[in-house]
Amino acid sequence: GPQRSVSNSEGDLLFLLDSSGSVSYYEFSRVKEFMWDLVRPFTFGPKDVQTGIIHISTMPTMEFPFDRYQSSETVQQAIRDTQQLMGDTNTGKALSYAKEKFFSSEAGARPDVPKVLVWVTDGFSTDDISEPMQLLKDMGVTVFIVSTGRSNYLELSAAASQPPEKHLHFVDVDDLPIITEELRDAILDVMQANRLHAADITSSSFRLMWPKLLTQETGYYTLEYAPTDDLARKRTKQVSGADTSLTLSNLVPETTYEVALIPESNIHYFPPQTTRVTTLAEEISPVQVLISESGPHSFHVSWAPTLDSVSSYQILYGPLPGNSVKLLEVDGQHNSTVVENLAPNTTYLVTVTAVYKSGLEKSLSAKACTLEEGSKVRHLRFEDMGPNTLKASWDAADGKVLGYRVRCRRQTGPSSVLSVSPQVHSVLLTDLASGTTNKVCVKPMYKNQPGKGLCRMVRMQP
Repeated sequence: GPQRSVSNSEGDLLFLLDSSGSVSYYEFSRVKEFMWDLVRPFTFGPKDVQTGIIHISTMPTMEFPFDRYQSSETVQQAIRDTQQLMGDTNTGKALSYAKEKFFSSEAGARPDVPKVLVWVTDGFSTDDISEPMQLLKDMGVTVFIVSTGRSNYLELSAAASQPPEKHLHFVDVDDLPIITEELRDAILDVMQANRLHAADITSSSFRLMWPKLLTQETGYYTLEYAPTDDLARKRTKQVSGADTSLTLSNLVPETTYEVALIPESNIHYFPPQTTRVTTLAEEISPVQVLISESGPHSFHVSWAPTLDSVSSYQILYGPLPGNSVKLLEVDGQHNSTVVENLAPNTTYLVTVTAVYKSGLEKSLSAKACTLEEGSKVRHLRFEDMGPNTLKASWDAADGKVLGYRVRCRRQTGPSSVLSVSPQVHSVLLTDLASGTTNKVCVKPMYKNQPGKGLCRMVRMQP
């Protein structure tokens, strides 16, 4: 779907792309889609974000330098046009090449801007990465690693910037979109750290943040802001030199504001910092309806946002197909309720209507499914079948089961999901590293929705 463009960011973003023969054509194309989606909202240019790509192969190869493409359209097309090179997985050579050749003025890198490396890997390298990666981090490069294979967690957590839980992601290649937004936000945190930028943007307010340039003893800030289409309405605020943020409120929805931060220092000259911020459209409710905690005779309905302008909510529900409906009324300050006394294994249409104090109404609908009676897995057991292998077995769930889904979340290595027929009540789990604790969940699948699963932690003895 459409995304808001991200401006007010300045930095050099390098992708280290595994282009070797250990990566299949399908995996390579999925990684390109991930890269394309990751940079889609960025604003590119000599005063904004610049990006480049280095291929990991037998010899490192530059796909394009930082300063070649200066617009979102040309960057995205260049990513699409990138072709796999094959060859060996010499990641260490590629990292050394990045330090010597890529983060330099010859490749368009800029001094005094944040530098970010995103390395997408299947977890395999034929040469050492520890020393060249440390040299890059010593240069001030922030390293994010996305592993799509069975990687060595300790090795990659040492290679990524700290803390690893923010800079290291393990995800199947088909699930890369799950981490796109989180990784993009983390990159922006790095690039916006030394720039005036906005956060927590709503229809009537936003919070401005800037780097610490002054102290209370060395000066103060003058903040100026005005709508871009009516700069004569400029407003001015004075802010203490000890502050690094300020929230502006009582703004007009869907309006772009020009903002300038002027450091007034009695010691050094600091140039003004500027940014543009666009407020969101005026909020309406509900824009989201969520069904959860389904049972055979009830489910939980919640909605968002809750606004002061709403006096009450009406929840209309009835089975599909059919024309029998019932009504619940909820106070406007609440955002959830439980619908009870329902028939098991039945699909319901739920409509949440916000009744505004002005008399206006806004509705949104969702489907909800109740579970079959007793639709849960019982007695999950494990049996040691040899090195790194377990047999998981369980008792059958009640009702008309279409199959079972078994998920294994490994402490090291990728998660796996198995689907088996309703007659099968056991599976073999392999590649479980000794000394690790792994989470295994079994869930029955019904026509309308999954039943209640059963999860257990299992430890592989060293």
